[in-house]
Amino acid sequence: MTLSATSRAIARVFIVRHGNTFAPGEAPRRIGGRTDLALVDAGRDQARALGRYFADCGLVFDSARCGPLLRTRETARLLLSAAGHDGPATIVEWLREIDHGPDEDRPEAEVLARIGQPALDAWDRDGIPPEDWQVDAAARRAAWRDLFASATGTMLIVTSNGAARFAFPGAAKLRTGAYGEVVTDAQGRPMAKAWDVRP
Repeated sequence: MTLSATSRAIARVFIVRHGNTFAPGEAPRRIGGRTDLALVDAGRDQARALGRYFADCGLVFDSARCGPLLRTRETARLLLSAAGHDGPATIVEWLREIDHGPDEDRPEAEVLARIGQPALDAWDRDGIPPEDWQVDAAARRAAWRDLFASATGTMLIVTSNGAARFAFPGAAKLRTGAYGEVVTDAQGRPMAKAWDVRP
């Protein structure tokens, strides 16, 4: 998607998903807002690679925000340092990963057995959470709308996939260590220029 000829970009928002939290060969689990994992070595490498990539592109961030969990704070710190930026990202609570209810920190095979493939597909495809996950999609969409409406300059956001998926309608999954670029027009409407890009 691109801006129309009559629109004017007033902000560039780079939405980054934190780096890897599982080591190679480790069985994946459904990690959410109640499980505060650090990055593994590969995740730290992803964060630094993003920072170097943004620096090579000549990006200078006017502001940076991240979720409160260790994996997002660590990604933001390493990324900003590698990009040559001083100062920490501002911690924002609504950028916290969702709560997977009884599936929190459970192996993916157990989650699938409990809720079934159709429920996982509805979440992955349409952002419709299983009944007992704590998501508050309306509040998350409103927070993103407010951010885009007030954004100026070039902004970095480091969050989780569960939070990033509500940035705009139809937002697909972000892989760990990937980013999306969203531009806003004079009315604060977001338009994706890039999504799920890994340098």
